[in-house]
This record gives sequence, C-alpha cells and structure tokens, in this order.
Amino acid sequence: MPHLHIKEFKTIELPAVQDEVHFNFIADNANHQDEKLIATEYEGEDFFLLVKEEEGRSLLKTDKLTRPASIYNVHRALLAYAKAAGLEVIASNVPQTQKNVHLQTASALKKIDYFANDFPREKEVRIEVGFGSGRHLLHQAANNPDILFIGIEIHRPSIEQVLKQVVIQKLDNVMVLDYDARLFMELVPSNIVGAIYVHFPVPWDKKPHRRVISTSFIQEARRVLKEGGTLELRTDSENYYAYSYETFIAFPKITLQIKKNHDIAVSSKYEDRWKKMEKNIYDVIMVNDEISPELVIEGDFSFEGSSPRSADELLALHNKTIRFDGGFIHFERVYKLTNGVMLRISMGSFDRPEHLYLIITDNRLSYYPQLPLRSPINLEAHKHLLKAVNG
Repeated sequence: MPHLHIKEFKTIELPAVQDEVHFNFIADNANHQDEKLIATEYEGEDFFLLVKEEEGRSLLKTDKLTRPASIYNVHRALLAYAKAAGLEVIASNVPQTQKNVHLQTASALKKIDYFANDFPREKEVRIEVGFGSGRHLLHQAANNPDILFIGIEIHRPSIEQVLKQVVIQKLDNVMVLDYDARLFMELVPSNIVGAIYVHFPVPWDKKPHRRVISTSFIQEARRVLKEGGTLELRTDSENYYAYSYETFIAFPKITLQIKKNHDIAVSSKYEDRWKKMEKNIYDVIMVNDEISPELVIEGDFSFEGSSPRSADELLALHNKTIRFDGGFIHFERVYKLTNGVMLRISMGSFDRPEHLYLIITDNRLSYYPQLPLRSPINLEAHKHLLKAVNG
C-alpha cells in the first residue's frame, strides 16, 4: 500500500488546495489519539488519508475503507499533503511519476452510483466477478462487441491493468467497477444478464461466509439472468467445487451442467499455473430457466427531520451493535470533528455488509464518501440508524 514515513505529522489550515488536490477537514479518533483522517478530494473522488502517529515518526497512507480505485490519485494526494504541510519524509514507496498515458484517457471505470441511478440496458449484459488479470474479460469483450461486459474487481493493480488494455484495444463495451459483487447484484434489474462468470474465486476455506457463491448470490443470479442465461463457476479447488455443488443442488428446482478439465477459449494465469501442476479444473454451470418479477425497491436514505443526540452521546456509540431481522449496524469507530462527530459504521446484511462513515455536523447528517447501496436490507438498516443517532 502506498505510504510515507514522516518524522512528524503537521496539520494545515483547512480547507486547502495543493496541486489540485483538495483537503477539506480532519477527523480525530476519539479513542486513539494516534489516529487521524484527512478528508481528501481529487478528480471527483472523495477519500481519506490516514495518519498513524508512532514514537519518533508517523505514517501517512490511504484509508482502506475509502481509498479510490486509482492508485495514482492516492500517490498524488500523499505527495500533495506532504508538500502543503512541509513534512520531512523519512521513507517512501510513493513514486513521483506522471499518470500512465492510457489511464489518462480511460473512461471504463465507473462508480456504483452510475449503475444505481440508471443501469445500462441498451445491450445484453454479462458480468465477470473477480476478473484478475482480465484475460477472460478482455477476450470476451473483443469477440462480442454488441454485448456490454461489466468486470468487478477489488484488486487495484488488476483494475488499472485492465483499464490500460481497454484503451489500448479500443474496447467500448467494457465497464469496470471496484465494489463488492454480492452487493452489486442486488441493484441489477431482473432478466437482463446473459452470463455471470465467477472464475477461480478465492476458496476462503477458513472463512466460508466470504465466498462469492452462496444461497443468496445464486438467488440474485437467477433473478438478474435472462431465461437461458448462465452462472458459470470455474475452480481448481475441490472444496469449493463440492461446497458450490451442494449449495446449487439444495434449490428445489435447478438446471446444472458439471464439467471437469474442459478447456475454454482463453485461460487465466492461475489456470495455466494449475494445469502445470496437473490440478483438476471444475466447471459448475447453472442455466436459468425462469423469468423473474421486476426489481422494486422502495425508500431512500434521507435524514430529513433528524435531531441528533449530543456529541458525547454519539461518541458513546463506539463498539455498539444493533441487530434486527436479517441485518445489523455496528459502530466501529468514532471521531471528533471541529464542529461535530463522525461515526465509522458497518451496516446491512451479516454476510455482505456496507462499510462507510456518517458525518454529523451542525445537526446535519450525511454518509461519506457515498450513500449506501439502495437495497432493502440497507434501507431497513438506515431506519435503525436514524433511531440510534436521534435517540
């Protein structure tokens, strides 16, 4: 992760702008004086820089929860703050380089709001979950120009590698999203997706609740897929194959195709590695044979009429958990602002929660850096959050 080791952290008068990077406010961890967050905005992306103060030196890096998809933007923000505050840098892994020429013109990277506000319907949609090196995603897009491919990935170097190739290959039918695929599926309209690819997902043998394939994911896949559309799992893991088969077959009615050691048009670098090791490759393909009702989600994330508790009462929410049918809210950390309080929360369903911040200043409440995904479980969590912060 990009970071600067600095001799001593120094604050600057905010808001401030340095080299086109905006620094808006600082949040101080109410329970750990050695941690601060700097609200940063660059090229339309809002995120925090994280300050960890240590004996004899401090660490300046990006906050994992809000970090932008562009690694270059993180580099730019770190260097800009160091310059604005006159920080003495002891060690750094941040290159002082220009943005890659291909990334300068890349437009395929989208935010979740792009899909939540007006999901693209002009073409058939296919979704790849965890595209890694992007070989399969790029191959499919190049050979199917009339189909829109949405690639979902959280590994930043992989995202930038694919964005470069999209520009180099002049592909106009690829969109890339840095987001939890399990949450993304909840906003996809019904009956519009031709195929969902889940190739070589992380097995998560010790944390099975983190697996992509689950009963809820399969349910959402059946809803979003066209009649005849497919959910295609490809894995080298015997455990993942067995677990997935059992999860699929538990449905009262389902159509499955099982394949073993079948080649496909393009293989990933992982598959090449497994084949050299003579590992078995399993395919579990679900064929959707039903038409689902249209997706209808009612409600919003308004804070209208809110009258928040006192700052001390809000800070006392630290480490509290609220549970309700199907979901929860957990107050992970609390921060002091010059004119209010900020809460770091996880909310929504137990197996695929949202992680974000709630800013409360001058009796005004807002989510940061963006609204939660507009899903039924998150809307229900929002109602419980209102009760908690308003008393």
